[in-house]
Amino acid sequence: MTTATLNTHDTQAAISANWPAPAKLNLFLHITGQRADGYHELQTLFQFIDQCDFLDFLPTENKTLKLHSELSKVVAEKDNLILKAAKSLQEYCNYQGGAEIWLRKNLPMGGGLGGGSSDAATTLIALNKLWNLNLTQQTLAEIGLKLGADVPVFINGFSAFAEGVGEQLLPVEPTEFYYLVIVPDVHVSTQAIFQDPLLPRNTPKLAIDTLMQKNWSNDCQKLVAEKHPQVANALSWLVEYAPSRMTGTGACVFGEFEQQQTALDALAKLPKSMQGFVAKGLNQSPLVTRLSQS
Repeated sequence: MTTATLNTHDTQAAISANWPAPAKLNLFLHITGQRADGYHELQTLFQFIDQCDFLDFLPTENKTLKLHSELSKVVAEKDNLILKAAKSLQEYCNYQGGAEIWLRKNLPMGGGLGGGSSDAATTLIALNKLWNLNLTQQTLAEIGLKLGADVPVFINGFSAFAEGVGEQLLPVEPTEFYYLVIVPDVHVSTQAIFQDPLLPRNTPKLAIDTLMQKNWSNDCQKLVAEKHPQVANALSWLVEYAPSRMTGTGACVFGEFEQQQTALDALAKLPKSMQGFVAKGLNQSPLVTRLSQS
């Protein structure tokens, strides 16, 4: 938030600033079935990276919820996960106050990095604290699950092996590699991928010990790469430098490197037609640290 924005408020001290909403990577993603209600059964491994959106909050005495963001020009208010998260919390607790919220958006939309879900989780965590609601982490995760299958892992705050629709979480500690993440210039619809009849839905369920030792893959990758040449091109370039795959339903792809400098060297060779960044894998979300400071 800029100083100019801060000065529009009578009481700067009331603003709680710099709540991180980190990106995640799906280190692997298997689709093991589809339920009668249409939701897909998954096995996946979530790890955070140190690339984040940031949110600032100003609690207010009336129930109005207001979001300040360039995103609000793109996403309709009724579809905005930040406002939906805040409203869900209000309604669950019958809370009579509200908030102004500022979003600094750094994560790409439709990239498979979980930006919208992470923003929603940070909103739930921060407002639970700032509104003095004292809800448990489990309750916040239950509220978050109704907003999106990835929200609970961001509320949980630790790398996790996930099953079910993504809500059954088991903490794990995969290696914290450095990642070169390429962001293809395309928005991939998660809904469209999961509705596609060509999506594999029958990968056998495996025990976590077996999964943690296998060569990791993403069941959505082949379909997305066939539909979006930008993703295929990014993968074919990146795999020359490191073990590489797609995260989530795309479009972002990532390669893992043991050394930061090696990842930066590869980034320097990235074709001008592609965009990317280097990030550190994190088994604890920066949101956990920020919560402990508030």
